[in-house]
Amino acid sequence: MQRRGTPKGSFVHFEGRSYTYGEVDKQSNKVARALQAEARLKEGDTVALFLANEPSFIWTWLGLAKLGCPAALLNFNIRSKSLLHCFSCCGAKVIIASSELQDAVEEVLPTLRERGISVYLMSDSCSVQGITALSDKISKASDQPLSRDLRANIHIRSTALYIYTSGTTGLPKAAIVTHERVWAASFLQSICGVTAEDIFYINLPLYHSAGFLIGMTGAIERGITIVLKRKFSASQFWDDCKKYDITVMQHIGETLRYLCNTPKKDDEKNHKVRIAIGNGVRTDVWSEFLHRFGDIKVRELYAATEGNIGFINYTSKIGAVGRVNFVHRFFFPYTLIKFDIEKEEPVRDSQGLCIQAAVGETGLLVGRVTKRSPFVGYAGNKEQTEKKRLRDVLKKGDLYFNTGDLLRFDKENFVYFQDRVGDTFRWKGENVATSEVADILTMVHCILEANVYGVKVEGHEGRVGMAALTLEEGQKFDCSATYTQVVNYLPAYARPRFIRIQPCLEMTGTFKMKKVKLVEEGFNPAHIKDPLYFLDPEKKTYVPLTEEIYRAVVSKEVKL
Repeated sequence: MQRRGTPKGSFVHFEGRSYTYGEVDKQSNKVARALQAEARLKEGDTVALFLANEPSFIWTWLGLAKLGCPAALLNFNIRSKSLLHCFSCCGAKVIIASSELQDAVEEVLPTLRERGISVYLMSDSCSVQGITALSDKISKASDQPLSRDLRANIHIRSTALYIYTSGTTGLPKAAIVTHERVWAASFLQSICGVTAEDIFYINLPLYHSAGFLIGMTGAIERGITIVLKRKFSASQFWDDCKKYDITVMQHIGETLRYLCNTPKKDDEKNHKVRIAIGNGVRTDVWSEFLHRFGDIKVRELYAATEGNIGFINYTSKIGAVGRVNFVHRFFFPYTLIKFDIEKEEPVRDSQGLCIQAAVGETGLLVGRVTKRSPFVGYAGNKEQTEKKRLRDVLKKGDLYFNTGDLLRFDKENFVYFQDRVGDTFRWKGENVATSEVADILTMVHCILEANVYGVKVEGHEGRVGMAALTLEEGQKFDCSATYTQVVNYLPAYARPRFIRIQPCLEMTGTFKMKKVKLVEEGFNPAHIKDPLYFLDPEKKTYVPLTEEIYRAVVSKEVKL
């Protein structure tokens, strides 16, 4: 039997076809040679990849790496303005697109041509002027190894990739990922207990850190086989795991909840999955996932693509994203600092320094910028890079990376993710963690998903709680059950006063809920077509939000 990771070992399994490590290596040589001849690419030239989840994504990136060219990984769901924005901030002169994304490219083609950008399509032919077919040129190119001299000046701190933030708060930012970061991320699998014998399932987008760095480059480092899917499908997930003998899976954002929402089957624990690596799973979902699908080691982690600090829960403690560890803290110094939710800035003392959060207190996570833990920032966006830099934290002149995330350390040194800055809001002088309120709401039998946020009400300090909900199939919104749930489990200030029922919640490409638009739209029934409800404490239930109630709230006749 061929050991995986050797040239004849299986690397990628995709839609019934298997590719060995040797085949992928040779194919990447062909891509590099075709691009060298066609696009005249040289070391340091950035190339934007607008590719779907398919093996060509892997060998195109490898081919570019052999030429010393950084790759900008574009989200294949973005279009027009967003696409041009993502393209321009990385300074690419070449874009390579999947044939199924031709329409999206054509939409922005006049602008691309204006800027003198070469456009290539992964197709054997293309009749559109200004788009060059690439597949035929790749198939004719030589598969012989390329000279290392082509990338002679590339070092560990050179830019390897541009990976875009998910854009929950506006347009995505291009995080600069160095070769050092790619190399470091590839070891995450081994920290999670993945061995050379495992089979890794990637159904998350390769344009994102989880699929690309943790999944794909991690697989190369281990020499293991990956099963690649075009996209995540809750209904096909376990069938795929059984069919391909999957032993390691990934999760992100809401994906585990989607799996828990699938109809129950008899043999749900009959699979070989032993490890789940990812982030963003809520405590109640985590417990339900283990209960339904068996003893899977959930390796929850906390990290940001551009960040200089991360945690990993290697203990299986439900709900935690990691544990404070002296050695880790020594090499990658970080701290939690007190944060003013209202002003959205750190609390500072009389000397202008930040104040460390106490054990058990929620605070802002910041990581000290050092040679070992640098913060490189965002391409073409000095303003956003500067926003993430925090100075004079524990002493004058020091520099920290502001994660923008609120965490909590408990007495046993476990680390818990609480919320993103901007998601937590203040009402009645108290901080409301949106993730906690969402957990409580989704326990109601009729509620499938909950996206919680705060909205401004004229004449009131802070923001009052509101939730956009989707309902279980065939269910109506149960006003009294929802009222009972929030009153029993949440303090008065945290109870959503307004409810909005939506057909589906808007997600980013990495299954995080979008809030910005919802916050802007508020709760005016004259402007919102979705059904709206108001928590009426006198009637002890949620009631439909009429124009009359809306006017009474705004004119302060109704006390909030």
